[in-house]
Amino acid sequence: MSQALLDPLLLDEEIHEEKKDTGGSSLWEHEALAQIPVKVLRGHADSITSCHFCFHDTRLLTSSHDKTVIFWDVETRAQLMQLKGGHSGAITACCLVPEKNRVITSSWDKTINAWDLETGKILWTVMQGGLLMSCSVSGDGEYVASASDMENALYINCADTGQRLHYIPGHHTSTVMSCRFDAQNQHVASVSADRSIKLWDLYSHKTTLSINSTHTNVISGCCFTQNGHCLCTASWDRTLQLWDVQTGSFRNRGGEKLCKGHEGSISSCVFSNDASILVSGAYDRTVALWDVKGLYRTLVLKGHLDWVTYVDISADKNWVASSSKDCTVRLWNIEQHESIPAVRQSRRAHGHETHILKCEECGKAFSGSRLENITMCVFCRMKTPNRTLPSPPPL
Repeated sequence: MSQALLDPLLLDEEIHEEKKDTGGSSLWEHEALAQIPVKVLRGHADSITSCHFCFHDTRLLTSSHDKTVIFWDVETRAQLMQLKGGHSGAITACCLVPEKNRVITSSWDKTINAWDLETGKILWTVMQGGLLMSCSVSGDGEYVASASDMENALYINCADTGQRLHYIPGHHTSTVMSCRFDAQNQHVASVSADRSIKLWDLYSHKTTLSINSTHTNVISGCCFTQNGHCLCTASWDRTLQLWDVQTGSFRNRGGEKLCKGHEGSISSCVFSNDASILVSGAYDRTVALWDVKGLYRTLVLKGHLDWVTYVDISADKNWVASSSKDCTVRLWNIEQHESIPAVRQSRRAHGHETHILKCEECGKAFSGSRLENITMCVFCRMKTPNRTLPSPPPL
């Protein structure tokens, strides 16, 4: 691995030994935003590398450098299962295989494991080349993608058997940092230390899109909107960029940049299901929420004592999960975050003050902007026939 990967824009080289996290308290408790309810999950003995809501947001899946994966109950914070003994090196990522009760893990020991979530047993192990930086499972549960630092390669394996289906060496010119399937199971996006973005097509078996981004440092993570039209990239240059991969409009004007949200390298990003919220985590120990349509930051969540390594958001947009190098996972209840004065002020400043509206379909109250002329809550909009999820803003 290159020297740049060993020193990702370190903000604070000291470990802050004096700042112990005791009883869920945080360094920012005196701030108004600390009023946001938060649950702290403890159980890993080393840096936590990923966190994922699953099973209708009732469970959380986490992986760690301590070579284990923990399956949590979100409500009680109880550990339901611990997967261990399958890797000899740090686990870099984990993901659930939909509908199959299986977990896929990638590791610096150069292997990918498939685990049975009911028994905790390993179903198959596959040796790949080089340190594995990331893994992703297709939405239909058919494929596993993994990113390697050896030959800057991308691997595609069968999720059922582990059989290698495709090996794409030299996919990038430097370490592949992350890979993600789109929700349509058509493309695998990969991002790299070479600051490029590539989409590999599962049907044509070739790279169909290659973007030389305007990021000025390593691209550390990426995520798709649910409709697959927009890709977001997170970078060590402290910015996020949005790319309209459906129309390719970025070829003329570049990606839409989101900046001034973090003071440190950004490690992870994720869209809400309806693409209205983007969540990012960074090495400045904060989590940021962004209004996707307005392209501005609405909220910063502070409380972790070390780098935030990964973020996720629940399907109902009520909870944000963040994992950290401080060995904890935090569950932030953002259900009422739009009532926070700082958030309301931010929305007013951008002409998007929220109001409590009544859904014309189910009659329930929901928050929204009168300027957007939305008359139904997000759940009714998603259920209504012939309607699609809201698209991200034009780039």
